Amino acid sequence: MKGQPTLSFFIETYMAGTLKSGRVKSNVNLSKKKFAIVVAEWNEEITEALYEGALHSLIQHGVKKSNIIRKNVPGSFELTLGALREARKKNIDAVICLGCVIQGDTPHFDYICQAVAYGITEVTIKTEKPIIFGVLTTLNKKQAEERAGGKLGNKGEEAAITAIGMLIN
Repeated sequence: MKGQPTLSFFIETYMAGTLKSGRVKSNVNLSKKKFAIVVAEWNEEITEALYEGALHSLIQHGVKKSNIIRKNVPGSFELTLGALREARKKNIDAVICLGCVIQGDTPHFDYICQAVAYGITEVTIKTEKPIIFGVLTTLNKKQAEERAGGKLGNKGEEAAITAIGMLIN
């Protein structure tokens, strides 16, 4: 449709490193779209910052606050089931999954990251709805902080932009 960004514009502008602009240019009215944001409680100071970024971005793009549903889950591993439950609801248009997994001394990090990525992909395929992977997978807490509102932007905001992009393209 005229006035909508192309997918390549979206990827180039929003997915290459830090978010260059806080807005998606589109003629699509998002006021009636309903989003679920599933937030892991583990690493709460990071996931709360991601949530605030996603919430702000959705509202900035015209999504009504009453059309944004928040669901908490204990940790990133549980994001998959939380996302599936929300995506199965007929009135939900997109689900944003927000979590943070910080590498430790054991391979636990690798198992969790792989399981979450696979699980979110499976929910997307099963429900045919945008299920957005907004999970930080960092080597340390400093890297997580830099991506949750620090010098590298807010990946929660980028996850919201991605959800919008999937709905308008």
